[in-house]
Amino acid sequence: MQTINDFEVWDKRFLPYVLGNVRLEKLHSGMRWAEGPVWFADGGYVLWSDIPNNRMMRWIEGVGAHVWRFPANNSNGNTRDREGRLVTCEHGARRVTRTEADGSITVLADRWKGQRLNSPNDVVVKSDGSIWFTDPPYGILTDYEGNKGKSEIGRCNVYRIDPRSGAVDVVIDDMVRPNGIAFDPKEEKLYVADTGNSDGEEGAPNIRVYDVSGKRARNGRLFVKLSPGLADGFRFDTQGNLWTSAGDGVHCYTPKGDLVGKVLVPEVVANLCFGGPKRNRLYITATTSLYAIHIGGNGAMVP
Repeated sequence: MQTINDFEVWDKRFLPYVLGNVRLEKLHSGMRWAEGPVWFADGGYVLWSDIPNNRMMRWIEGVGAHVWRFPANNSNGNTRDREGRLVTCEHGARRVTRTEADGSITVLADRWKGQRLNSPNDVVVKSDGSIWFTDPPYGILTDYEGNKGKSEIGRCNVYRIDPRSGAVDVVIDDMVRPNGIAFDPKEEKLYVADTGNSDGEEGAPNIRVYDVSGKRARNGRLFVKLSPGLADGFRFDTQGNLWTSAGDGVHCYTPKGDLVGKVLVPEVVANLCFGGPKRNRLYITATTSLYAIHIGGNGAMVP
């Protein structure tokens, strides 16, 4: 293992991603638990959630950070749909919403078979317009990241929202605490983090992978077991490598699950996204701060 500035090289395959004169930058601090970063290329900014502070933040290159939405229903994961609209998981309101171009908010999902969702956590939009999201109970366990309450469904699922009918269907029901979620660049596989033991429940922190067939995710199996920390949120680069949050920074795994390198971060990382004009800048939400670092690669195109 070789350390180069803020990079740890575990395998020579990671060397093309390491820029020798690049260091990790702290862009903003002052959050309680920073989460859900999403890049807006058309505006040149990053949006992210500060869950316990019940707000969403925006950082603009050359300008800095400011509060973008308050209150924010303890928002967590964010992404954009194929029309560029913001899609958000809200712990506090136990729902998935879309922010329209005029700023109004549309509720996309708040129930399954008449029962309230737990607390939607992370979300991704497929190229067909369908929205896939995870629903662990973190927003209803206490009043810190949402509103304490009981699970009406009684388990934690991964759901799909149909882009035409709006129907909400279960696509994965074999996980303890489904959390981060992302498709591989070809949308042939769906990756979902299971943070099962983070609140005392059984289950090792890991990332599982499922084959995608139409509206379904099948053949779930282990992709990687993560250590230290948890695989909370993750994204892919154009080569199919998975970059995931961890206890000591960001870990980079090959499509076969080999750990090839890390970006070391001084705070526990929750989530990340690729951004910048060339999608070669990694934006990282880590506990109290938003960080960024340039890499010698590019993030896969997502909304």
